[in-house]
Amino acid sequence: MGSLPTDNPESMSTCLQNPLDPDEFRRQGHMIIDFLAEYYKNVENYPVRSQVEPGYLGRRLPESAPNDPESIETILQDVTNDIIPGLTHWQSPNYFAYFPSSGSIAGFLGEMLSTGFNVVGFNWMSSPAATELESIVMNWLGQMLTLPKSFLFSSDGSSGGGGVLQGTTCEAILCTLTAARDKMLNKIGRENINKLVVYASDQTHCALQKAAQIAGINPKNFRAISTSKATNFGLSPKSLQSTILADIETGLVPLFLCATVGTTSSTAVDPIGPLCEVAKLYGIWVHVDAAYAGSACICPEFRHFIAGVEEADSFSLNAHKWFFTTLDCCCLWVKDSSSLVKALSTNPEYLKNKATESKQVIDYKDWQIALSRRFRSMKLWLVLRSYGIANLRTFLRSHVKMAKHFQGLIGMDNRFEVVVPRTFAMVCFRLKPTAIFKQAIVENDYTKAVTNETNAKVLESVNASGTIYMTHAVVGGVYMIRFAVGATLTEERHVTGAWKVVQEHTNAILGALDGNSINHQIVA
Repeated sequence: MGSLPTDNPESMSTCLQNPLDPDEFRRQGHMIIDFLAEYYKNVENYPVRSQVEPGYLGRRLPESAPNDPESIETILQDVTNDIIPGLTHWQSPNYFAYFPSSGSIAGFLGEMLSTGFNVVGFNWMSSPAATELESIVMNWLGQMLTLPKSFLFSSDGSSGGGGVLQGTTCEAILCTLTAARDKMLNKIGRENINKLVVYASDQTHCALQKAAQIAGINPKNFRAISTSKATNFGLSPKSLQSTILADIETGLVPLFLCATVGTTSSTAVDPIGPLCEVAKLYGIWVHVDAAYAGSACICPEFRHFIAGVEEADSFSLNAHKWFFTTLDCCCLWVKDSSSLVKALSTNPEYLKNKATESKQVIDYKDWQIALSRRFRSMKLWLVLRSYGIANLRTFLRSHVKMAKHFQGLIGMDNRFEVVVPRTFAMVCFRLKPTAIFKQAIVENDYTKAVTNETNAKVLESVNASGTIYMTHAVVGGVYMIRFAVGATLTEERHVTGAWKVVQEHTNAILGALDGNSINHQIVA
């Protein structure tokens, strides 16, 4: 692989093939599909978490690009030998880390179609089908979630709301925060930007803090309000209101609240309705971030978790997390699309056209940060059509059922405990202090530290084995192991097997602790 470069134009091949030759595309495309089909067939045999060391790839690949063409056969062999060992296998049925990045045949083939057409749909004129399909599928999914009509497109345009596909939640939050910022500054004057305050809980995703920084919010005016086990780490409306009142007392201007349905650490749920009631007293824009858990709300039994969303200003979920649609595909709905357009639009001469001027079409470039945009709606359309609402609900429920099964296995081993209530398809658990110290204890700083450290050792031991992969979080000072079910290929046998792996590594670590006579500095 690789060859010495040359600047000699005479060395150019006289039989260059067109880079988009249909027959060669068909030949190589079949090879890639076969390659990936075999990958999915065997993915559970790979170590789930990559076992390589930093810098491994630089030692395998040449220092410069090849001067002469290399065959797809050679490249695929290098993918097998050099790239796959450096992958963490998110599609493995033994992947239980972070949140899922669930894939599907429909999602993959929709991505192929989108990439194959390779349109740049920044406005309606640049590809009418891309714009109109996006509006349609966003209404479809909004209806599946029973979102209020104020969040959906209406045939006569009277609602003012609608949906757009962003890349990620980070983009969705930045866009809505920017819209809220400009809407407020138009009222109070742009010179008062340093008075604007953004609110969230201490469990809110860091995407909000990044968005606030980019939007020019004074870092001192970012409020991460403390949560506690008493509210299952959801944001308390009383805490929000007292924080807002304190800010108003000092002359600050409340701007934006991000409420979360399914926090990253523990899948905690902020009470949307009561929080909106508080926020609306002070003219605060409320965004509901349901990146992970929003997908589950197409199931009637989970819909209550977004009760009160009708009072929010915007709502988003990631179809690429738990909705079988490949990365990237964040679904964002807003009540007042004009706020987005006013904050994010530009209208250069070279983009002017009759369709835009007619005001009868949507130009999605004005609903996002970038100008160019991908044809994301194609893959979401294929997912919705290929599986249908009934099957999508069944898939989601099967993951919840497997999480319940894992929770049941934990309950059968008195060395472990579930740290926070399971809400969706993630279980947060830990090895109890009593299992480590071999006696009942009154927790103090020392025992808490040892308990956290021991749980961290269990997790690292499990992950280093490559058999399964999980990640951790710390809530209320407690280190816990997160077991997130959601990989498309996962079956109950994988969940049962994962628990056996946890037990095996726990046995080894507790045995080592016993052998080393752990120092019990316990204060009763």
